[in-house]
Order: sequence, then structure tokens, then C-alpha cells
Amino acid sequence: MTRDSRAWRWIGFLIALVGVGFPYWQLATEQAGLPRALYGPGLVAVGVIAMLLRAFGAGRFLTLWLLIAAAVPVTVLVRIAMNAARGVAGTGPAVADVVVGFGLGLGASLVGMLVGSLFLLRSSRRPK
Repeated sequence: MTRDSRAWRWIGFLIALVGVGFPYWQLATEQAGLPRALYGPGLVAVGVIAMLLRAFGAGRFLTLWLLIAAAVPVTVLVRIAMNAARGVAGTGPAVADVVVGFGLGLGASLVGMLVGSLFLLRSSRRPK
């Protein structure tokens, strides 16, 4: 598997999904209100994954930014599906929760991508 293989993008997505999702999925329903429930190490993980993928030249800026940012709303969707399967009511409207999650993901991923781009500028490993 080469450095610019598409597999690294999806591995990064899965790591970001678990990083932000694992603590969020274990919260009690009354503590899972957004955006406060997502603040913390999970969003830092999203930023770090975005930074690493960009710094190592695993893909283009926009592609990586949106893919890694999508890990946060997917985490929220998984939580909504788990609540629906258990028959528990959510903390708010599902669409609003997904939009808030996407906004947080875009912000955290953007910061990581910008820092990673600085590292990439100093490198000779630019993506094609």
C-alpha cells in the first residue's frame, strides 16, 4: 500500500469515527446534548488525523477535509440509530444534531488540514 493509496483516507476516516464516537456513544441520553457532548479529545483526534493525512500527502485538500469532517456527523447518525433501536428519544431534532455535528467536524478538520498543509509545503511529497 503506497502513501497516496485511497485506503489511507478510509483508515483515517475510521480512526476519526472511533475517536470521536467512542466517548460520545457511551454518554447517557441526558448528557448527549450537542455541541457540548462532542467537545474534547474526539474533536482533537479529528484534527490530528486530518493533519497527518494532509502532511503525508495522502490526498487533495478538499477531499481529505470533507472526508475526515464527515466522521463527526456519521458518529451522530450512529448515536441516533442506536437510540432508535433501543426505543429511546433523542435530545433534539435529528437533522439539527447532524448539522451541528457537521459544523464541528468541518471546523476541527479544517484546523488540522491547515496545519498539515504547512508541513506539506516544506515537503517534497505533494499529492498528484
